[in-house]
Amino acid sequence: MANNAVHYFYVLLCADGTFYGGYTTEPNRRLKEHNEGIGAKYTRLASRRPVKMIHTEKFATRSEATKAEYAFKKLSRLKKEIYLKQQQKNLGQLR
Repeated sequence: MANNAVHYFYVLLCADGTFYGGYTTEPNRRLKEHNEGIGAKYTRLASRRPVKMIHTEKFATRSEATKAEYAFKKLSRLKKEIYLKQQQKNLGQLR
């Protein structure tokens, strides 16, 4: 992997309404993998697919991106929803 790679923390909305947070350097490839059932163990269940990528954040290092992923995974469902709404608002994408 190149030293100038962009690292992403991303959030998927699964078909069963749950969230999945992950790390990647290629969001489009990773989304495809999840939807093909070859992504994370969590999204391999057919009841969780298809998934939709609802959030991405860019980071300069893998460490920063995986720290964001870890922090998100520790949140309660309600706090995850608040976090995602706040991120949308920060980007001016609130509907």
